[in-house]
Amino acid sequence: MKKIYLIGLLAVFFSTNVWGQMVNPVHFTSQLKMLANDQAEIIFSATIDPGWHVYSTDLGDDGPVSATFNAVKLEGVEKVGKLTPRGQVIKQYDKMFDMELRFFETKATFVQKVRFTKPQYVIDCYLEYGSCNDEMCMPPSQVEFKKSGNVTLAAQPVENAEQSGTLDSIVATVEAQADTIVAAPADSVLSALWAPSSPLSDGTSETPSSLFYILLMGFVGGLLAVLMPCIWPIIPMTVSFFLKRAKTDKKKGVRDAITYGLSIIVIYLGMGLLVTAFFGSDTLNAMSTNAVFNVFLFLLLVVFALSFFGWFEIKLPGSWADKVDSKASETSGLLSIFLMAFTLVLVSFSCTAPIIGLLLVETTTSGNWLAPALGMFGFAFALALPFTLFALFPTWLKQAPRSGSWMTTLKVVLGFVELAFALKFLSVADLAYGWHILDREVFLSLWIVIFGLLGAYLCGWLKFQEDEVGGDLNKPMPVVCIMGGLVSFAFAIYMIPGLWGAPCKAVSAFAPPVNTQDFNLNNKVVEAKYTDYEAGMAAARQQGKPVFLDFTGFGCVNCRKMEAAVWTDPRVADKLTNDYILISLFVDDKTPLAEPMVVTDEQGRTKTLHTVGAKWSYLQSHKFGANAQPYYVILDPVTAQPLSGSRAYDEDVTAYLKFLDGGLENYRKGN
Repeated sequence: MKKIYLIGLLAVFFSTNVWGQMVNPVHFTSQLKMLANDQAEIIFSATIDPGWHVYSTDLGDDGPVSATFNAVKLEGVEKVGKLTPRGQVIKQYDKMFDMELRFFETKATFVQKVRFTKPQYVIDCYLEYGSCNDEMCMPPSQVEFKKSGNVTLAAQPVENAEQSGTLDSIVATVEAQADTIVAAPADSVLSALWAPSSPLSDGTSETPSSLFYILLMGFVGGLLAVLMPCIWPIIPMTVSFFLKRAKTDKKKGVRDAITYGLSIIVIYLGMGLLVTAFFGSDTLNAMSTNAVFNVFLFLLLVVFALSFFGWFEIKLPGSWADKVDSKASETSGLLSIFLMAFTLVLVSFSCTAPIIGLLLVETTTSGNWLAPALGMFGFAFALALPFTLFALFPTWLKQAPRSGSWMTTLKVVLGFVELAFALKFLSVADLAYGWHILDREVFLSLWIVIFGLLGAYLCGWLKFQEDEVGGDLNKPMPVVCIMGGLVSFAFAIYMIPGLWGAPCKAVSAFAPPVNTQDFNLNNKVVEAKYTDYEAGMAAARQQGKPVFLDFTGFGCVNCRKMEAAVWTDPRVADKLTNDYILISLFVDDKTPLAEPMVVTDEQGRTKTLHTVGAKWSYLQSHKFGANAQPYYVILDPVTAQPLSGSRAYDEDVTAYLKFLDGGLENYRKGN
């Protein structure tokens, strides 16, 4: 029975969703609505997943992909006016495009009015649109609409007869041209260059690694909570209580202490599961990119930091702990032990709340439904570990450090850390609303001040109200604190060159992108020589180099972030320039194809590709099974097969270099 419980517990904690790379956040329906006076409306209605948005019409060539109406074949019908958006439009300034954008969330409707000119009509058209969230953008997508039938026209005035004849001749010309261009060359699609292939697995899957990070972060948070003044002094007393209560049966005392630790895990795990159940996966994902929610998180972490600095103390009502404690005294067995653990959770709230708050903030904004529960499991496991270990090895209690002023020092250090983390969430809101109050140089300046003050505190130059300052104000700080202060000073100095554009890779995951910086001396740019897949592959075969394929977009914000934060690294730039043939394929390129391509998508539906961007978007989904940008894959120029795993948006330069080195190594082995 115990084995069954253990297997079930492991299945709950470590089973994860296998997230594919194919994303379909927008769901369209289309219809033809008849109106009076020989007119009708072609209506495209969209339902948009939480966290995503669809851009409106007429955003200009310098902006993201606008919604457009495209006619493949109109016979017996003509357009009236332009494509009209309907719904609750959101207007927001975008720093990347330096313009005000208009887009829709949750729902959107686009309407194209038409007029019938003949009793029999044929409509073959499509809506093209762009969609993004705060982490990725989709390639330009199409919603096809085809319909034919008969209508009864109102009487036409005699004076319009000549005009009608002219219109018929124009429509006939358009029809002939459409019949000429629809035929698509299938040989290029069936060639080896376009043959479907899956990137090799290289262990860079985002979900497992991020979940392991959350588990590790929770475990570290639990270890820090153990060292807080509210918990550390309780451990020896609690363990001794269990051992003394079972003098005749030491095994029972050990079992009680282990049960006490498991009860702590259950309580905190229940808190994480409650967060997941209350919000749900879609809400957690939407919250991770919501500006108002991120402002709230910023203020919350600032409050926690001030609490750790000793300005005030966060407490639960004392009557709660008293009631639970009295209930534990009245009961016996497992329930009594569980209530004792619950009492510990309540009385230690003033010390653990800021740590738990930071942990839940990180997990809820990760967008993963399992993250809160997994993070709280790691926290509770680390918190319960000392109770179990000291019960198993009682002699360790004599060697454990005693409580003292070092605990206050640890609290203040954590306060500085929480204050630095708070700025990360304010930065998200600042980028979303375009306030420009926390551009990269401002963010780095604040972090330099924060970690400079942390260094001064650890060296003993800065004191807080909570510090136990003895009679000798000049008493030196412990060596460990001074070493930590020097590290903090070094980190602050390391960030100073970032004020002039240095990458500062250690903080790239927290700081705003480099392109938000007004003064930047770092002007290194890596630019692809080839923007055509076949031409780039031919050049790679001729030069004997592997291919670095970059699926990007003119309106892809995260593509620009990667180029600014990762491609500007000298080591990355050198490899992309000298060791690879770099091919950048823009999936939103509006250049018309010389001959439109008729292809079959993954659902077996036939569709026609009209633009260069649509061609590259189909290549990405057809060959690699992915449709989000940025997307990077390394190919052998001869076989057109992947040489390593793929990568998406991740500003970890070290991991990116490992990705590039792995592709080169595999290419050299094969040749």
